[in-house]
Amino acid sequence: MSNATLLEPRLAPPAGAAPQRHWRPVLWTLPPLLVVLLIAVYPIVRVLAESTETNDGRGTAVWSQVLGSEAFRHALWRTISIAICSTAGCLVLGTFLAIVLAFVPFPGSSLVGRLIDTVLTLPSFLITLAFTFLYGTAGAVNALIARITGDKTPVLNFLSTPLGVILAEITFFTPFVVRPLLAGFAQLPREQLDVAASLGATPWRVLRQVVMPEAWPALAAGGSLVLLLTLNEFGIVLFTGAKGVTTLPALIYTRGIVTFDLPGAAVLASVQVLLSLSLYIGYRLIFARSGRAGKES
Repeated sequence: MSNATLLEPRLAPPAGAAPQRHWRPVLWTLPPLLVVLLIAVYPIVRVLAESTETNDGRGTAVWSQVLGSEAFRHALWRTISIAICSTAGCLVLGTFLAIVLAFVPFPGSSLVGRLIDTVLTLPSFLITLAFTFLYGTAGAVNALIARITGDKTPVLNFLSTPLGVILAEITFFTPFVVRPLLAGFAQLPREQLDVAASLGATPWRVLRQVVMPEAWPALAAGGSLVLLLTLNEFGIVLFTGAKGVTTLPALIYTRGIVTFDLPGAAVLASVQVLLSLSLYIGYRLIFARSGRAGKES
């Protein structure tokens, strides 16, 4: 570049060009921002406002009444315990299925993978109906046991208990763990596995020291998603454990629809939203720290 070119004066932008470039990103941001405010922020604000409604105006009387009740404490404990147990079951079963599908070739493995994908598209109440037909008091398994033993008393009667809800949720949500793990396993370099095997490492050692450390982010992502989904699950609880299991979503339904206690339902819904947001924020913080640790290493 010549000195003459450097000394040439730059042409000033036309009047109004800079403000136009300045406002254009703002204009493009407004529509999605309005959509988020409408479908996400407004319902939360509306629920919080409804939770402060009292006979005398606004206050925290409903909050004190609901949070101090035995029904709320029981539902909160039941919700958290079912979510944790279901997530643990999904992690164990999903990890086993993903390892088998990824590293143990067998006829029909592709069909099994497609069936797992199909479960992701089904509504949760179909799983509960299947459990009722199979393990209900009048289901196929009890009928078979009665035909073999001659005893007409149902042997299996767990569907209306927390165990029935947990088993149904494990069945339905396990594919949410399998899919991320299969994607994580697919990114593993086969050369790395071959080198570990050629050095005399047993399959268990290769799995423990090579495969699983690389698949940890996928496993954590699937587990976090399952925990969030089971924490807010309502359909399985309603269909499977309606007789003996009360979780926060079920209690919200009872307060809001059955007894028409909208302020009380709004308090419970606010607690449910707080639990979900806390879990999501914790999930994001853990992954942010793990991402920084991975870059530093």
